[in-house]
Amino acid sequence: MKALTANELRSLFLRFFQEKGHAVIPSASVIPENDPTVLFTTAGMHPLVPYLLGQKHPQGTRLTDVQKCIRTADIDEVGDMSHLTFFEMLGNWSLGDYFKKEMIPWSWEFLTSEEWLGIDKDKLAFTVFAGDSDCPRDEEAASLWRSCGVKEDHLFYLPKKHNWWGPAGITGPCGPDTEMFMIVKKPCGPKCGPDCSCGAYLEIWNDVFMQYNKQRDGSFIPLEQKNVDTGMGLERTICVLTGKGSVYETDLFENILAKIAELSGRNYGESPEITKSFRIIADHLRTATFILGDNRAVTPSNVDQGYILRRLIRRAVRFGMQIGLKEGFTAAIAEVICNQYKDVYPELEEHRSFVLEQLLLEEQRFQKTLKQGMKEFEKVLSSISATRGLIQSAADALRAGSPEAKNAAETAAAKLRPTPEMQEIIAELKAYVSGQSDSEILLDHLQKILEKLDTMDGRSAFKLYDTYGFPIEMTMELAAEHGLKIDKQDFDERFKKHQETSHAGAEQRFKGGLADSSEQTACLHTATHLLHAALRKVLGNDVHQNGSNITPERLRFDFTFGRKMTPEELKEVEDLVNEAIRAKVPVTLEEMTLAEAKASGAMGLFENKYGDRVKVYTMGSFSKEICGGPHASNTGDLVSFRIQKEESSSAGVRRIKAVIGRKPE
Repeated sequence: MKALTANELRSLFLRFFQEKGHAVIPSASVIPENDPTVLFTTAGMHPLVPYLLGQKHPQGTRLTDVQKCIRTADIDEVGDMSHLTFFEMLGNWSLGDYFKKEMIPWSWEFLTSEEWLGIDKDKLAFTVFAGDSDCPRDEEAASLWRSCGVKEDHLFYLPKKHNWWGPAGITGPCGPDTEMFMIVKKPCGPKCGPDCSCGAYLEIWNDVFMQYNKQRDGSFIPLEQKNVDTGMGLERTICVLTGKGSVYETDLFENILAKIAELSGRNYGESPEITKSFRIIADHLRTATFILGDNRAVTPSNVDQGYILRRLIRRAVRFGMQIGLKEGFTAAIAEVICNQYKDVYPELEEHRSFVLEQLLLEEQRFQKTLKQGMKEFEKVLSSISATRGLIQSAADALRAGSPEAKNAAETAAAKLRPTPEMQEIIAELKAYVSGQSDSEILLDHLQKILEKLDTMDGRSAFKLYDTYGFPIEMTMELAAEHGLKIDKQDFDERFKKHQETSHAGAEQRFKGGLADSSEQTACLHTATHLLHAALRKVLGNDVHQNGSNITPERLRFDFTFGRKMTPEELKEVEDLVNEAIRAKVPVTLEEMTLAEAKASGAMGLFENKYGDRVKVYTMGSFSKEICGGPHASNTGDLVSFRIQKEESSSAGVRRIKAVIGRKPE
């Protein structure tokens, strides 16, 4: 087995599939284009969904890449041995080309051949779909593994929970998968297998065979275009190949952890608490650097991707302060990250100054409010503690039948803060002191109040968020460290009133997905092309797209411009887009090389993400752009265009939010 570096594994994987006739395509953005279902690109297949659904890819039917991915659902687990919020996924795809009989032998070859990974065959195990009432057992995959030389006791049949992918929404492409595992230690018993939680089996690769289309009635029908989608996590695989105990101990984190040690004067591994802090800082700042450096489309804010970015930076700052890191450390660590990845992801070098600027600004913003916010948090803790003490004293005296019971009740009634939660119990305490209430009834009520005093009210948690910029998750972490919970329901209600949109359900904001709103999404995406062209005509050719986000309801378009637009400029832009819509111009598509596209005058944004062949969409004389997203067939399909808002996005970047009309049902 080869002990490879991360750079070596990336190159080896891509070279293997190039030799199998695959085109190497660049990583897509971590900010999904035209997909309202997720905030970030969460898997290698995510940017390829339109092509998996049948759209023709300009690079052909065999593709391979290394995709940047972000998943934050397990952010609270970061700091353990393996969880990360940013990771790289090695993948290859067959878009209606080869299938199981090619992919499974290739997987075996890459894993076991001395030319490639050279893993000992006896240290590998494989799982296939066991079958159920919906779809049959995947005997084809099992037979192919056996023909490669896999022993029967290294082959496992598992149910849908383990060996099935998709669909992404309620309906759509899906199918069985086969997963590949390294046996990293002795199995715990005769029934131990890859589905056991003992840790003996560690997954390193997954081949998904999209061969069914799930219908709304729950049935599965065979797909006309059968696809292969594979995924090998770079960080986890490097960890296994090098025999490291943690992903954080691979070469991917070596320089980052060294910089944290240099700046803090502490040592990674000196205690469990210090180790956890090092890992959280390294992971969160690596992710933040990739979000900021992708295409400068996202900056820290209180909504959507900006909220996640802010949370990552502020969580890193809080753990950094705990180990003695001084102000400015986020930018210093980001420098190391940019240096490490710039050759693989050149956008980090291109946007380095923006990354450092935004990290420093957010760190400074947070540092200013953090100390004040911590004082407020301590005040809340002190208040809860004092309240608990007063009520506990009164309850103890009542329970003991002490002559001091009335004095304790009187003291509690006088000193308890008359908050909405306490007003009723204060009245009961006073009634008991005046002889108008029974001690047993009061004691019962005091006990119930005590049971609730392990919870911070939503009003206090929201004040920490609204006034001091504490993400609710950070307040929950701080509260948990002091044995408290948060009244999350109360907080959520207050938060909902405070603003229309929220980060709630960060990785799955909208039901359904691209396929559920494809026509409207395509029209909105087409509108961004017309908007871009109109902005350049009104404001000048220095205007360039800086990012976009589309939901089923609206488009958001960021562009480079140094000042607020005037009402007259906004109207002129709006009129130009509506002129193109009224013209009902066909939207035409041509495939050509990137050089040909640029020579033809097509605009190309974020050129590092394009392959050798590209799609060029033309809308008469109004717009001509290189793009891979869904489009309307005619500008008239957009019906109408209206700008709702123009505002600042970040330094030198403006943002427009706009809507289009809907065709009558």
